[in-house]
Amino acid sequence: MFLGVNIDHIAVLRQARMVNDPDLLEAAFIVAKFGDQITLHVREDRRHTQDFDLKNLIRFCKSPINLECAINEEILNLALALKPSRVTLVPEKREELTTEGGLNLNHPDLKKSIQRLKNENIEVSLFINPKLNDIEKSYELNADFIELHTGLYANLYNALFTNISHTAFALKELQMDRKKLQNHLEEELKELKLCAKKGAELGLKVAAGHGLNYKNVKEIAKINEICELNIGQSIIARSVFVGLKKAILEMKALIDENKNCN
Repeated sequence: MFLGVNIDHIAVLRQARMVNDPDLLEAAFIVAKFGDQITLHVREDRRHTQDFDLKNLIRFCKSPINLECAINEEILNLALALKPSRVTLVPEKREELTTEGGLNLNHPDLKKSIQRLKNENIEVSLFINPKLNDIEKSYELNADFIELHTGLYANLYNALFTNISHTAFALKELQMDRKKLQNHLEEELKELKLCAKKGAELGLKVAAGHGLNYKNVKEIAKINEICELNIGQSIIARSVFVGLKKAILEMKALIDENKNCN
């Protein structure tokens, strides 16, 4: 199972002071050595990762580059010019802190955007909700990859097994008794498994990501049909205490320990 390390949060720290420290390229070299893929999101408002970051990574890094971006003409043109290994099309809202929810597969420009990328031999992934209808639609759209949104699973896991409900980060919609939380978590995990299996049956390569961390990744790593996890915030947060190399290796060890455990 491949590990794609999302380095956006390193760019967030850099942009806070508007200096090239920490250096995103230096981080990318560490990810290239100890991870399997570099993932980054160039947003419309350029709040963290910049165009020159993508250019430098493609120019100097040997690892595959997975560019996350919205269906935006300017950024798609950037991708077509620079040709990362893969483009993962994601929904994007200016006011959101991070990508929330899967892609609208009925977007009027989606099919055309996919074909433009594929015409330039760029692999295309769609970041989707774990719903069987979305799997089938992704297949019909001729995507190469799907990335299952694990955000709800991660939020349910945190509500059930951490103290987040007693903090300022508690989600109101998840304030329910433990039995209901457990049932919802089991249902969401079941849905992720069904969708991964359906995607693989249709010949789609299946990835997963969003909100995964060192505690909740284990059950996702056990899903045989998932070939890749894209994880950012938890690895970068862990690296503050142990360094980026060790943070990546710790996550890879957890994934390796749990894959094929079913």
